Amino acid sequence: MQNVKTIEPLISIYDLEALPDDGNIYELFEGELSVAKAPSLKHQELIGRFVTILNNYLDQNPIGRVWLTPGVIFDEYNSAIPDLVFISSERINRIASGIHIVGAPDLVIEILSPGSENVRRDQVVKRQTYARFGVKEYWICEPVLEFIEISRLQNNVLASAGVLRNAEEMSSPLLPDLKFAVNDVFRK
Repeated sequence: MQNVKTIEPLISIYDLEALPDDGNIYELFEGELSVAKAPSLKHQELIGRFVTILNNYLDQNPIGRVWLTPGVIFDEYNSAIPDLVFISSERINRIASGIHIVGAPDLVIEILSPGSENVRRDQVVKRQTYARFGVKEYWICEPVLEFIEISRLQNNVLASAGVLRNAEEMSSPLLPDLKFAVNDVFRK
């Protein structure tokens, strides 16, 4: 008897639409379903601080928009729900004029959730997917050790541009003149 390898069918964005609204977050990477639970209160608190910092900046510098936990569709087999995204004004009408974002945001921010699978998904799977589809900058916020890693797109790879802690200053070429201390995000 031969060993027969079964091929798992790929799940598409159309299949995602049929999933129940059960409080879980469903993402799709290369046709494989990824499931996460609702974020913790600390996770939500950190998202709120990023939103406040970025919206205050954008009120003074109206160069784009920020969305919390938007559905982002990259293609038929890749879809994510990042914690926060920024899209520049020149690109909004092209990729963010419907129900979901269809295309790569300029900046994606993810707050790490506990658990090795969650960390692997954010640091490896999402980083590779975001790079492949052209996300220009990716910030990973580590809530326990209180650091933010900045990665920037270089030669189709989101390469680390540094890990910042404490009073070190955050900045981005996507957001000219934005400056804030890392501990502004983690303040107690």
